[in-house]
Amino acid sequence: MAVYQASQLGIENFSALVAHVLVPPAMETILASAENCVQGFLAAGHVCTITGYEDYLEIALQYGIPIVITGFEPVDILQGIYMCIKQLEAGIVEVENQYSRSVSYAGNQTAQKLMVEVFETTSRQWRGIGMIEESGLKLRDRYSKFDAEKRFNLKDHQTQESSDCISGLILQGIKKPTQCAAFGKKCTPENPLGAPMVSSEGACAAYYSGFHLDRGQIDF
Repeated sequence: MAVYQASQLGIENFSALVAHVLVPPAMETILASAENCVQGFLAAGHVCTITGYEDYLEIALQYGIPIVITGFEPVDILQGIYMCIKQLEAGIVEVENQYSRSVSYAGNQTAQKLMVEVFETTSRQWRGIGMIEESGLKLRDRYSKFDAEKRFNLKDHQTQESSDCISGLILQGIKKPTQCAAFGKKCTPENPLGAPMVSSEGACAAYYSGFHLDRGQIDF
């Protein structure tokens, strides 16, 4: 909306560093991996409020995996886990909407039209996983004058991930945070080495908040 309004108002001194990502391509990348051990997904309700959840139907059926759209309150997450486990135990595969107070099947179509107007899909580098084709959004050519990458020549700027971090394995559910040698030592919420420790919603940060750290030892 900010980019669209800047264009409509003829504002020149405005730039956007676009780093938006799309959830379904990342889910498919994880599920298609030979090492995949994910049995179900809780899909983020705030994203689905905009996008709806039609795109998840094909993923659930293709990979035989339950997907539950979930809110962020503790009760929402617990109910989402419960709904997912019920599907697994019954041997059924569905896309269920726990977050119906905010999410509809089709999503916010007005917002979707604006997104299509301003953005187009592009390949995107995911921390800990690598490049995923058509998994991100970039500004369309008609809005490229607002692209900070082009305006400030940032296209070739690269960041180096820590060799101590196993965030890719954690993001794919292959390993747990406590199986990382850096967890709670070199890697903490104050000094995060990877994506799962950066956000309070990340797996590593959640594990960290649930453990007592005493002289470098982790006690349950």
